[in-house]
Amino acid sequence: MANPPTPFSRIIDHAPEWNDPWGQPRYYMGITIRRIYAYCIDLVVVALLIGMMWMAAIILGALTLGLLWPVMMLAMALTPIAYHTLTIGGKRAATLGMRAANIRVMSVGANAFDDNGRPSLLQAAIQTACFYGSVAVTGSLILLVALFNPRRRTVHDMLAGTVVVNDPAQWGG
Repeated sequence: MANPPTPFSRIIDHAPEWNDPWGQPRYYMGITIRRIYAYCIDLVVVALLIGMMWMAAIILGALTLGLLWPVMMLAMALTPIAYHTLTIGGKRAATLGMRAANIRVMSVGANAFDDNGRPSLLQAAIQTACFYGSVAVTGSLILLVALFNPRRRTVHDMLAGTVVVNDPAQWGG
């Protein structure tokens, strides 16, 4: 009598090629440097977004005699989280910096086959929240974990069930 299929049986039978750093090294070549480059670009993008929100806060704050300043300050604080979550969970599965660096976030595990490996919005939110939380607590030292595993995954990648790879679209993948 055959065992009924499980959600994980398709992973065992056929894992996506970006899951194998030894068999498909092209996905991971230079990924650490590309991630750093992408994050530097994202810092500039987020700074510009916050700058625009700051200008809007000044205008709206003046028009409402300061009543909207607390709301605008909260919106500015949430801007980096919203930016990363919405772009990583979006159609291209990459922030603007990641697109410039030609990398993207892929899902691993049971949902790696859903939606061409694109992470869900929940995975993007978990990854973003864990990134900002862990970096704030450890002063960025937690990112050194990526240097000690073959897929160059950080702790926030592992917690979200994602991996950052060179964009498969450049090979027609």
